[in-house]
Amino acid sequence: MNLLLFAAVAAWLIAQVGKVVVAWFRTRTLELRLLTTTGGMPSAHSALVAALTVGVGLAEGTDSPVFAVAFVFSMIVFYDAAGVRRAAGDQAEVLNQMLRDLYIDHEFRPERLRELLGHTPVEVLAGIGLGGLLAWLAWLLGRPIP
Repeated sequence: MNLLLFAAVAAWLIAQVGKVVVAWFRTRTLELRLLTTTGGMPSAHSALVAALTVGVGLAEGTDSPVFAVAFVFSMIVFYDAAGVRRAAGDQAEVLNQMLRDLYIDHEFRPERLRELLGHTPVEVLAGIGLGGLLAWLAWLLGRPIP
């Protein structure tokens, strides 16, 4: 079994389920749609790539070319999650408000844009922590016992 792949996928799944749990504690409503959406606490994308990067670093060493590729890939994902997609979500929120104000007394109802696209830096850091922890645990489980 590829424990590195298992840790990365497990981190993603746990983060997705974690979004439902966090939302339940915040709102006391069960929002199962969060299982299939982006955004929210913790970042599943960040958890996935952090688990992969930490796992590669532990298995191959941080001086290996494959770790460098995984690290750069992770930085792009983290930046996208907290930067680009977050900004797009903020813009969608403003556009939705403008459309509500503009068409409040009209029959035309434009489609609502998705507002929860990206993550706050805390949500990304939580995903990184979750992914790193799972990769480390998988690495410990996969090591031969002396």
